[in-house]
Amino acid sequence: MANPLLVNVAELTRRAGSEKLIDVAVDVNHFDFDDQRVTATEIPIRLHLESVNGGIAVRGELSMEWSDQCSRCLKPVQGVATTVVNELYQQVVTDPDAYEIVGEQLDLSPMVREVLLLELPTLPLCAPECPGLCTVCGADLAVAPCNCAPVEKSSPWDALDALKGRLSND
Repeated sequence: MANPLLVNVAELTRRAGSEKLIDVAVDVNHFDFDDQRVTATEIPIRLHLESVNGGIAVRGELSMEWSDQCSRCLKPVQGVATTVVNELYQQVVTDPDAYEIVGEQLDLSPMVREVLLLELPTLPLCAPECPGLCTVCGADLAVAPCNCAPVEKSSPWDALDALKGRLSND
């Protein structure tokens, strides 16, 4: 299968200010996300490539559908991860954040995969005010409060506070 995001940039690298638009929908299997949260079947790619001094600037916006479970109450939650792309490709990589142009080919696939995976939420919530589950009985606190006694929270500094109390009395 041909790589739809492998772009010949020979014309772009010859003159600063040259531009190219990439507008394609790519099958999600092309990126090999290996992440169960990804539910999209296609990823719309709309990127603007511009030749600049020192490389090619890639700008645009990417989005991908995902689903997971709320990190507080475990209810199913879904959304769209959207990210702004502002990356640099260089033939001789001098910027530590730049991607490499190999020959006259620019492969956008690794960059697209990376920025989309980084945009997936690590702790998704069904709602910002989700109270979650009771830590004692597991009741969904969004449905109704439970009758469990509040759990006294301990601090990692409790042992030092006790030691300080003993030392100051001596």
